[in-house]
Amino acid sequence: MAEDLTAIKAQVYKDPRPESHFARFHERSRTRDPDWVYEAVRIATTLYSWTFFRTRGISPENVPATGPVILAPNHFSFMDHFFLGVSIRRKVRFMAKSQLFTPPMQWIFSHGGVFPVRRGYGDEEAFETAGGILGRGGCIAMYCEGGRSRTGKLADNVKRGIGRLALESGAPVVPIAIHGSSRVRNWKRLQFPKVTVLYGDPIRWERIESPAREQQQAVANEIFTEIRGLYAQLDAVGRRGVARARRELRRA
Repeated sequence: MAEDLTAIKAQVYKDPRPESHFARFHERSRTRDPDWVYEAVRIATTLYSWTFFRTRGISPENVPATGPVILAPNHFSFMDHFFLGVSIRRKVRFMAKSQLFTPPMQWIFSHGGVFPVRRGYGDEEAFETAGGILGRGGCIAMYCEGGRSRTGKLADNVKRGIGRLALESGAPVVPIAIHGSSRVRNWKRLQFPKVTVLYGDPIRWERIESPAREQQQAVANEIFTEIRGLYAQLDAVGRRGVARARRELRRA
């Protein structure tokens, strides 16, 4: 049976509000860590993920417990942000499209450690905020595809932004495959897919202060190649097969 993908609302790629409108959100993210709002949302979404989507993380120990790190997952659903953090203890900081920063959600986002990016503008402020968080030893999540895949399949092309962040910061990147979240929108039909999050081995590149566009794209492509490989494993043998193979590899 063909996969049922409920229609996604049309995307608005340019926010008409000026850059200055978002300055206060960047300032908070650069100077303060997420507060109790992050933990409250985390508890609620983790219970939801475990209960309805039977979410399980495989090899979450691949995420360094301390120090700067970039988490690089594929992106199908608005729930991917929450699936990503279910199995790890670190507070994950997210870069979200600026259109989401409207009352009352902007308060929750800001206090939860989320910061805006003005898609379509080459937003330097977002990169400065991300770099500052990594510089303080934080954990950033960034999607190679930029936005959600609207086909239910991994994107054919990836954005170079994550390559830029990896090279400018020198932080390790953990490629991550989120499998099953393309069907999360089917909850309206009382269909709750099983979601698996597979954490790959960290990859690190030598720090480059001003990487060329070609260098940024090459790193982004390499990261997404790793994500494709992780996703293919889950497609081929499923959650149990991958978990079994990982256990056997640790015993060897």
